[in-house]
Amino acid sequence: MRRLLIGYDIGSSSVKATLLDADTGKVVASEGLPKVEMTIAAPQKDWAEQDPDMWWKYIIDTTHAIVKSGEVKKGELKAIGISYQMHGLVCVDKNYKVIRPSIIWCDSRAVGIGNKAFQELGEEYCLPHLLNSPGNFTASKLKWVKENEPDLYARIHKIMLPGDYIAMKLSGEIKTSETGLSEGIFWDFKSNGLSKKLLDYYGIDESLIADVVPSFSFQGNVNSEASEILGIESGIPITYRAGDQPNNAFSLNILEEGELATTAGTSGTVYGVSTQAVYDPKSRVNTFVHVNHKQKDPKYGVLLCVNGTGILNSWLKKLLGGESISYPEMNDLASQVPIGAEGLKFIPFGNGVERIMGNKSVDAHLSGINLLKHDKRHVLRAGQEGIVASLTYGFHIMKDMGLNLNTVKAGRANMFLSPLFREAFVNMNDITLELYDTDGSQGAARGAGIGAEIYSSPKEAFQGLEKLASKEPDPSLGSAYKEVYESWLDALKKVQ
Repeated sequence: MRRLLIGYDIGSSSVKATLLDADTGKVVASEGLPKVEMTIAAPQKDWAEQDPDMWWKYIIDTTHAIVKSGEVKKGELKAIGISYQMHGLVCVDKNYKVIRPSIIWCDSRAVGIGNKAFQELGEEYCLPHLLNSPGNFTASKLKWVKENEPDLYARIHKIMLPGDYIAMKLSGEIKTSETGLSEGIFWDFKSNGLSKKLLDYYGIDESLIADVVPSFSFQGNVNSEASEILGIESGIPITYRAGDQPNNAFSLNILEEGELATTAGTSGTVYGVSTQAVYDPKSRVNTFVHVNHKQKDPKYGVLLCVNGTGILNSWLKKLLGGESISYPEMNDLASQVPIGAEGLKFIPFGNGVERIMGNKSVDAHLSGINLLKHDKRHVLRAGQEGIVASLTYGFHIMKDMGLNLNTVKAGRANMFLSPLFREAFVNMNDITLELYDTDGSQGAARGAGIGAEIYSSPKEAFQGLEKLASKEPDPSLGSAYKEVYESWLDALKKVQ
């Protein structure tokens, strides 16, 4: 009988489920839905909300698909792992019903609240204890609800992150993790517990916070209600949960100091592991606990996040024809013009406030337009180069924090499917890029195997991870891409 693991990845664009054979490490079945991007509601400027029950709907649909495609038999499913979009706020009442849409990661409404907390609590508390400014993270979003929706706030029984909510729908139990509380800026790293000082400052009752479980651990079983809805057996244990960026790093087997992962989906990230509780004094790059963090063996994830990356490419696709043009066709068009897009520059910060910009909303800008020269090919190339330049900007901050940036790993997905993007990325940053055949849902499945003790070690869990390619900087292209970055920096200074 096969030993099968389910991994879920709840993003803001789609939900993906993967069925993994624990013994071979190979994917049995996989499904991502919806086929077009999920809706992000923006009732007001800089707001971003999603209905948590929309995520659950796609969990149901993707589960049905992989169970059918994988021809799953009774007794084969051994564990479930969950990865999820970070920093979202889900509020439920005493009947476990959602009482408002989730305020998701790219929502900017709580920036002022977090900035004020940073000033009034003081850097001398926030940085050593929280490793970050309270910023626009989950705790500040909850404070916004308390201030602006007091009737709703009074009904809150528990708050959760998106992955906690899906685990609740599966098991009927409300729990969270230390990694989750650290990403929400609820965790005090000095006392190794909830930050009572921040909770008291915000007037948040500690009872709203769920019980804490390790990332790799028994976290509940699929109950009879979820079993009937999903078409899987009851009793299957949930044994792993993590935010998408720690999980994306984990999915690439990044667990030790000095290892780096990168993604370029809706947002773009670089994630490095450190054994030291390092932090950026301006909190432009953020530090949370990594999935394998232990008090006696600390592992911290240092996260650079740029909101406006793949969402820019998606916007250009819609602008240039939507379903009538594919991403490979866009990549081909972009490659038809020279490095630098003949002077056209794209600032991609058009998806809310940007942390690397000091929690300011810089917006997206296209500059240097020559109406006699530039066409859609130049716009597409400038878009990809602008995304890489924004990540490069963050790389410099991470280097100043002492991180060693020589080799970075990525899944072959999203923007990294573009040869032009890969070329710009390695040459603008003078870094080696390794591409692997994996994604967040595969990582969540492998994590479930570790949490369920099916695997004795991460080495065993990653036996099926396949490296697809390695790309190194080309000395003949380096200077041209560095000129692109310097020109991009000049354009950025004009709009800041």
